[in-house]
Formats: sequence, C-alpha cells, structure tokens
Amino acid sequence: MQVSVIIDRVYGALEQFGTTCSMEDVVGLCPDLTWNQVYLAVDYLSKTGKVSVTLDPDRTYTVRVYPAADSSQFSSRQDHVSIA
Repeated sequence: MQVSVIIDRVYGALEQFGTTCSMEDVVGLCPDLTWNQVYLAVDYLSKTGKVSVTLDPDRTYTVRVYPAADSSQFSSRQDHVSIA
C-alpha cells in the first residue's frame, strides 16, 4: 500500500472522528491498517502540521487534528514507497 494512501486514510478518519482522540482510538478508526502504519502516518501528519500529538498526564498520547479545506492534498504526492 502506498504511503500517501495510508496518510489519506488516517487523516480522513481523524477528520470524521472530530478534533481530538487518543492514539488507541486512531488505530481503532483504521482497522484495515496496522498499528505501525497508523503511527507512521500520524508521525508524518504531525511533522507537516496537520495534527499535533501530546502526552497527557495519565501517559496517554492524544492526537488533535487540524481540519483542512481540501484533504486530498496528499493524493497528489508521487510517493511510490509501500509499507508492509
């Protein structure tokens, strides 16, 4: 599966869920992806400013999504890398 497809899938699920959820919830929103695929997508989205990831006092990672006007922006990327 191409990285851009995985990123689109995770970002779309986050936008549909709402603004904030735990990392475990993100994994649950994408049952067709492995935990590693979701983690790598969230890492990329965090580095590009699409989401923020924080560690709560109870040691839970929380992901906050910043909705985009057009979430198809990742589809135009020409990544041909796949994550197994």
